[in-house]
Amino acid sequence: MREYIAQIDESTWTMSTQTRLVCELSHDIPGYGQAQFVSEASKQLNLEFTLDMKRLPGKYDTATLYSKPPSWMPGVAARRLANMDLRKQYDADLPEEAAWQMLTELEKGFFPTILYQDWLNPNDQVAVGLNAGNFEPLYQSFSNCISNLLPFSFEDIAYTVLSYKKNSAELTKYSQRRLDMIGEYLKEDLALDLVLVSGFTDSYGGSWANEQLSIKRANEIRDYFASMGVDSDRIDVNGYGEKRHISPNDTQLDRAKNRRVVIRMAKS
Repeated sequence: MREYIAQIDESTWTMSTQTRLVCELSHDIPGYGQAQFVSEASKQLNLEFTLDMKRLPGKYDTATLYSKPPSWMPGVAARRLANMDLRKQYDADLPEEAAWQMLTELEKGFFPTILYQDWLNPNDQVAVGLNAGNFEPLYQSFSNCISNLLPFSFEDIAYTVLSYKKNSAELTKYSQRRLDMIGEYLKEDLALDLVLVSGFTDSYGGSWANEQLSIKRANEIRDYFASMGVDSDRIDVNGYGEKRHISPNDTQLDRAKNRRVVIRMAKS
């Protein structure tokens, strides 16, 4: 068996990413690669484990994840935790439940270990272990980072329609909450390729006046983001007035649907 695991004095854990969008806890495995635990901003608590290999699998196979006791726990047996699919030319990963189990085993001082048959040498098995040495301080930082993640993802706000209260230039409470969510996200993600704010009106009044009103509403949204600390240059503003209706203008309710601001965001 070939075993890859850091010695206790060289066990290195790092918070490689620590923002309100992503938390990433990494562990170097000498001669093999890196283990990564990642949690992202979302409505739901989430976690994924990835084994970043220097040499990717040469075939499809299945590995077994064990929790092995350290040498200072004599008489304690290893426990099987889960299976891990190995995909040809892809890093291996584990879903949320197994990833959380690995963290809790590390917290108790155990060594999560992945065991599989070498895809190039039929005479060898490979064991890849995570050392619990120096884990606790970084685990606390990782837990604090997760608790500070935004409670929504990019997909939740990438396309948002803001509507206004009846006979008012004030946003509805729901739209105001959405606006605050988007502003918080924009402050964190500086790599967005596009933030487009488009204003629209109903068909009451002159077309030129409606166009100016739609531009004014879109500019107000951009100014609100600026008040939250978002650079105005990142926001592209357009006003379409009474063009591009989404509802007839026959009733008060339908006209209210047309009085809106649409925020679209895109990233590569």
